[in-house]
Amino acid sequence: MSSKKFNTNDDTLSVDLNEATLAVKENRFDQALKLLEIILKDNPDHIDTLYLASVSSRYLKQFDKSMEYIQKLLANAPDMGRAYQELAHINRDMGNEKKAVTHYRQACELNPALLSSWNCLYKYFSENNNKPAADHALEQINKLKSLPGVLLYIEQILNEGRLGLAENKCREFLKKNPTHTYAMSLLSEIANRMGYFDDAEFLLEKAVSFKPNDGELRMKYASILRKKQKFAKTMEQVNILCEKFPENLNYQAHKASEIMQNGDHEEAIILLEDILKKNPYNFSTFTSKGHAEKTLGRSDEAIQSYQSAYKVKPDHGEAYFSLANLKTYSFTDSELNTMRDQVKRVDLSLRDKAYFHFALAQGCEVIGSFDEAFHHLEKGNNIKNKQSLYSIERMNKELQAQEDICNEEFFQNLGDGGFRTKDPIFILGLPRAGSTLIEQILASHSMIDGTLELPNILSIAQNLRGDDIYGKLGNYPKSLKSLTQKQRKDFGKDFINDTRMHRNDAPMFTDKMPNNFRHIGLIHLIMPNAKIIDARRYPLDCCFSMFKQLFAQGQEFTYGLEEAGSYYNSYVKLMNHWDEVLPGKVLRVNNEDVVDDLEGQVTRMLEFIEIPFEEECISFYKTERLVRTPSSEQVRKPVNKDGMERWKPYAKYLKPLLNVLDEDLLKPEDVAYINK
Repeated sequence: MSSKKFNTNDDTLSVDLNEATLAVKENRFDQALKLLEIILKDNPDHIDTLYLASVSSRYLKQFDKSMEYIQKLLANAPDMGRAYQELAHINRDMGNEKKAVTHYRQACELNPALLSSWNCLYKYFSENNNKPAADHALEQINKLKSLPGVLLYIEQILNEGRLGLAENKCREFLKKNPTHTYAMSLLSEIANRMGYFDDAEFLLEKAVSFKPNDGELRMKYASILRKKQKFAKTMEQVNILCEKFPENLNYQAHKASEIMQNGDHEEAIILLEDILKKNPYNFSTFTSKGHAEKTLGRSDEAIQSYQSAYKVKPDHGEAYFSLANLKTYSFTDSELNTMRDQVKRVDLSLRDKAYFHFALAQGCEVIGSFDEAFHHLEKGNNIKNKQSLYSIERMNKELQAQEDICNEEFFQNLGDGGFRTKDPIFILGLPRAGSTLIEQILASHSMIDGTLELPNILSIAQNLRGDDIYGKLGNYPKSLKSLTQKQRKDFGKDFINDTRMHRNDAPMFTDKMPNNFRHIGLIHLIMPNAKIIDARRYPLDCCFSMFKQLFAQGQEFTYGLEEAGSYYNSYVKLMNHWDEVLPGKVLRVNNEDVVDDLEGQVTRMLEFIEIPFEEECISFYKTERLVRTPSSEQVRKPVNKDGMERWKPYAKYLKPLLNVLDEDLLKPEDVAYINK
């Protein structure tokens, strides 16, 4: 394993809390509370202070005050397991046993290392003759009790995001216990969260070799292999799991997920249906089945699966969001009211709360309740924004580095190199800008396979970056200057070989990863003959559409109007740069032009790609193929203007976006409309 440290930042308690913390440990709760209240006067939202204040108040039997502190804490840290544990303790001490159990469950969901919560659940389930639940709780208790105290502590702080402290403690333990597989698994998880996937893979491979019959370890190993796009090895590990543990439905579901990732959704559905025969109450399996059906264009079946999921688990926010994400589904009044009730719950997980807010936004928009819709959009985006490490300044710095390094002189001095393939067509730009529509058009051509948003270019960039974490640019894109002709050619060859599994028999294929616009210089170096199409959309339509969408992963710049607007500006600036230093390399296709003149734009794109015109590209919506993006249902219909000016009902809320966007990108009448 690499000797480098992942991170050295500690998230320790403020020194101002030391005296109060000591008083709590020594059961001097009166004194502790006085100190904590003084701290809260100047720092009313400080998480650790609020937590200790709630604990102290509870021990003093000041339950109203304790509840007030914990509610404020949950408003600032809605995914903090210890906060839900404390909420459960309050309700238990007040005699609200059922509420307490709900919150203990929530605490364990968010932080599985909370031994106290598991103990309380075990006691409750045992007393109420719920043997399966009691057995599960006891299994967790025994697992946690078997851990050395330091590893239990590491897992607790890891689940609270204190990665630097967790890493230091874990490394100290492994120096003394180098073959302890649980510690290796913990360190691999820290590496994974910090983006050091090679280290995570190495650790888990070693751990599995020490304990080949540990299913949990092997599952983690399979997951990191998938993240590294080692598809064959991933499936190999999943098959081993299913062979070793044939009755484990979670492993079966994981296999179905891998099969879907590899493009065989029909086979995945068969496996998921078999799982549901064995356990008809598996809500996550219903959701997965819905995703597969949606990808295949079976909307009615997908709707039934999503509805089945929320019937099993009414607070399963993903099921409701998945219905909204079809873009064609209208919620009933009953469904809307259910979602409104769910989102108000204090014990609802942050993940589910975000899902409900975005689903409600879509549902309210359909019925014309735009103020309520924006309220939910704002709430949902705020949740995602708080979880994100995204920084406007850091992103601008990264994009500026592309301009500084990949300048005109750089490309003039390149010479020959790279892999001279014409296979890939990169469709890039911003999310919600029309890239899925362009891909569907091109994939309807007999000479082009439509694939996915392929992460391969981003992976190459990451490999060239080096130790780039928490805002450091590392060696990339400076490292592009030192690439030899052979390295450039090898990178290009590897790209073609690694993406072959996503293709059929056509001579060309699309890659519609939007963020590839950041790496056009890299693409040109390794595949100089590759075609690049920039999918562009009017900024108000594009930015607001991004703000309305809850993305499965990444795209953190979309979770705020200011962030979205700033990113749009930076994208335009960088694309202008590529136009200057690589003239003719990129074909710009405006979504509005496609809507106004479909045939003209199709002809233009095919001429750029240098292939003959085919009528099927005009009737693209009739093409049967997998579409996995939020636009999947929209591109199965003829071109229309439904997506244009959808921002107008929300105009009064869009001044933060207007204030950021470059004025020359906007129509004067739209500026006036928002400002009126």
